[in-house]
Amino acid sequence: MSDVLKPQVSLLCKLGSIAIHAEEMLAPGRHQFDVAAMRTLLDDEEVKKWIAGMDLMAFLPKKR
Repeated sequence: MSDVLKPQVSLLCKLGSIAIHAEEMLAPGRHQFDVAAMRTLLDDEEVKKWIAGMDLMAFLPKKR
């Protein structure tokens, strides 16, 4: 990825999906599907590269 501040549409869709699945995981009546989907999305190479790039720019919280 050349510019983490100008992500491709495919990455935006994945990040949006992460947000929706996170919201669903926190809601009453959550489903195990959301956990599986989050794991898949977070393991995606495009997402990993974006997170690494954003981390280098200090735009994301540090993992504990």
